[in-house]
Amino acid sequence: MPPTPNFTLSYGKEQVVNSVNELNKAAADPEIHTITVAQDLTGVPQIRLSPNKTLRGPRCRRSVLQFADGADGICLTRDNLVDELDLVLSPERLAIRNDESVSGLGTLTLRSVSTVGRVRLLARGAVRGGHVEIEGLDIVAADARAEQERPHEYGVYVLQGAFTLWNMQSDPDVRITANLIGLSAGRLGSPVLGSGVFVGGASDAGGRLTVQHLETQGVYSDGRIEPGTADQISGGVFVVFGASADVVVNNGPVTTYGANDMALDNWGVVDRWISKDKVTTFGPSGVGFVNFGRIDELVIHAPIETFGVGARGFNVYTGSIRSGDFDRIVTHADGAVGVQISQPVGRLIFRRGIETHGAIGQSLVKGVLQNLPATALSIKPGGSAQEIQVLGGLHSHGKDVLPFEQHGSIESLRIEGGFSSATASSNNP
Repeated sequence: MPPTPNFTLSYGKEQVVNSVNELNKAAADPEIHTITVAQDLTGVPQIRLSPNKTLRGPRCRRSVLQFADGADGICLTRDNLVDELDLVLSPERLAIRNDESVSGLGTLTLRSVSTVGRVRLLARGAVRGGHVEIEGLDIVAADARAEQERPHEYGVYVLQGAFTLWNMQSDPDVRITANLIGLSAGRLGSPVLGSGVFVGGASDAGGRLTVQHLETQGVYSDGRIEPGTADQISGGVFVVFGASADVVVNNGPVTTYGANDMALDNWGVVDRWISKDKVTTFGPSGVGFVNFGRIDELVIHAPIETFGVGARGFNVYTGSIRSGDFDRIVTHADGAVGVQISQPVGRLIFRRGIETHGAIGQSLVKGVLQNLPATALSIKPGGSAQEIQVLGGLHSHGKDVLPFEQHGSIESLRIEGGFSSATASSNNP
C-alpha cells in the first residue's frame, strides 16, 4: 500500500527565508505554500504571490521588508495572506496591489500589516469577483495624488486613498465583498496625501462593492488640493457610489488638513455609521460629515469641528438620512455653516448645540464655489425634516449672520439653550 501523503505534501510546504535571494526563490516556487521571513530584509524587488500562497513574519516578532528604490511591493493574485509584516517603500509606490489579469481574487487577507506606501486593490481587467479580509492595516505614510483615475459625480472628482478598494467593472453582475477591520492612515500632523480610506464601486448602476464592516482607527489625510479648486475633493473616510456597508465605525479620530477635504463622506448606502472620536477639518471648504447617499442611522459621539473658510460641519445635499444623533458641531471661519440640509431627512438630534464663529465667505457646493453666511442651522429650499432637536442652542458669532435659516418644512422643532448671534446682540442696547 502506498504511503498516505502528509499535511505538508497535501497543502504545500513552508519555507523560512533569511535573505532576499531565498525570498525570491520561495516566491517563485509553486510547491511552497507559506513563506516565513525570519530577518529584516533590504533592497527587496517586487514580489508576486502565486495563488494560495502566504507571506508572513515569524511568530516571535514582526519582520521589515525594505523594497528597492522605484519598486512596488507585494502583488497579490488569488487566496493570498500577508501576515505580521512591515512593508517600507516610497510613499507614492504601491506596498500592496493585486494582479488584474487574474479572473477572481478568491479571498485576499491582510492581517497585522504596516506599510509606508499605498495599498490598492482593484476589480479591473480580468477580475470579476472575490473577497477582501483585513484584520489590522496601518498605513504610516502614502501619497495617492498622482492616480488619475478618480470617481466623478456631483461636479467633482475624488482622489484615491492611501487605502483604495475599488470595483471598477461596469458590469453590475461583478460583485466584490469585504470585511475591513482596524484600518489606520497617517499620523497627527503627518497625514497621508490624497484620501485616507477609499472604498467604492463603479457607479450606482455598475459593479458593486459590499462591505460587512468598515472599522477605522486614526485617519489623518490631506488632499493637497489647491485652494479655490472647484472640481476636486478628497476624504478621510470615503464611501463612494456603488458601495454599500452594513456598519461603518470610526474608532479613532478623523482629521483632514487641506482644501476640499471631507473628513467623512458618503456617496453609497450605509445601514449604520458610528463615529466615536473627534472629527476635525482644517482646510477651506472641508466638511466634517457630508452625505450624498443613503444612511439609515448615523451616530456621532464626539464633536465635529472645522477651522477653514467655508468648512461646514454637517450637510445633506442629496440622498437621505433616516436618523442622525450628534454630539456638538462648531465651525470657526467665514462661510462655515454649522448644519445645512438640502434634502428631506428624518430625525436629527444635536446634544450639545451648534455654534459658528464666522461671517459670509466662499464654500464649495456641488462643484461650485458659493458665498454662504456661517449660519448655525440652515434648511435650504428642498430640504425638510421630520424632527430636529438642538440641545445646547444655536449660536452664530459672525457679523450679519443669523443662527437659524429655514426655507423648508420641519414637522417638529425643539431648541433648548436658546438662540444667539452677533447681529442680535448688536441690535440690543
